[in-house]
Amino acid sequence: MKSQQLREYLDAKAAYYNQPAFVEGDPICIPHRYRQLQDIEIAGFFAAILAWGNRTTIINKCTELMELFDDSPYDFIRHHQPRDRMRLMGFKHRTFSGLDLLYFVEFLQHYYQNLTSLQFAFSGHITPADANVEKALIGFRHMFFAMEHPERTTKHISTPARNSACKRLNMYLRWMVRKDENGVDFGLWEYISPAQLICPMDVHVSRVAARLGLIEKADASWKTAVELTDRLRELDPEDPVKYDFALFGLGVIEKYV
Repeated sequence: MKSQQLREYLDAKAAYYNQPAFVEGDPICIPHRYRQLQDIEIAGFFAAILAWGNRTTIINKCTELMELFDDSPYDFIRHHQPRDRMRLMGFKHRTFSGLDLLYFVEFLQHYYQNLTSLQFAFSGHITPADANVEKALIGFRHMFFAMEHPERTTKHISTPARNSACKRLNMYLRWMVRKDENGVDFGLWEYISPAQLICPMDVHVSRVAARLGLIEKADASWKTAVELTDRLRELDPEDPVKYDFALFGLGVIEKYV
């Protein structure tokens, strides 16, 4: 497929999936239940971190978690007492356990006591001159685990430093940074540019991208995620990650593999 044909094809697919109807069946529906910035940030963060496996199960587990937060995640994070954490111990989604959740909650409570938005945990590590969010993700992980933490919990926050594609964190950044008129992504964060985002890469996206000739090898690694995004920037330099809608839709919904 020639470059112009590929752009037109992916533009059409992105426009088809980047619509309000997409929200209901996707984990992004969890932060869409809230209106306050911090509620959206927290709900979105957990929805992204827990986003592996069946989408219906993900949404159900995230709903369960928000209920544990009294359906007011920011208020719970900010004001809960140590005794309130006991209710969290029974939570589990795949390998994410109550022990992991306790550390996540402890970090977020400490963080929001000092800063007003989770944006700065990412944007504080990069400048507008950086080509992409690699330094933001590496810096975020260092910050996230700066406190004493269970070693097992580190597996739930990926880093480009280990050549991870960081699919869930890149998806979270897409939700928070991208902004258009379609009402799916939130576009609430201002200090990271949509042009710096990296396309969320999982096995479905990598297979579709390889079949379309966007990458050489269907490999869900940081190197390949950057390769894919650089190719997508040739199609849209300002908003390359809008094509995540197209690649995800083709891979997961249309089974284009």
